[in-house]
Amino acid sequence: QVQPVESGGGLVQAGDSLRLSCAASTFRSSAVGWFRQAPGKEREFVAAISWSGGNTAFADSVKGRFDISRDSAKNEVYLQMKSLKPEDTAIYYCAPKTRGSFWSDPESGYDYWGQGTQVTVAS
Repeated sequence: QVQPVESGGGLVQAGDSLRLSCAASTFRSSAVGWFRQAPGKEREFVAAISWSGGNTAFADSVKGRFDISRDSAKNEVYLQMKSLKPEDTAIYYCAPKTRGSFWSDPESGYDYWGQGTQVTVAS
């Protein structure tokens, strides 16, 4: 597995939108998840998409505000974030799902993390 590369983070105001990208040459046949880690907190699940792109899963805290999509031809996965809140501030990571079934457990079983991209939402 190749470690993915995240990009697209930055400093935005509350209510703004941001789109994160995640790229890896080995994504084509894998479900991919986005996670985030805020200072002093553990890494938490944000969203995930199945290998085909036909199924998605979201954490309750981002439902209705975030969307996840993928471009298999480019081996990229995107996290579209809208109505950002200060509590969304974190380093965002993506990873391929290497263990378990996406349909029964989309929130765990991810490995080969990238370096992450910082998202800071000012109030």
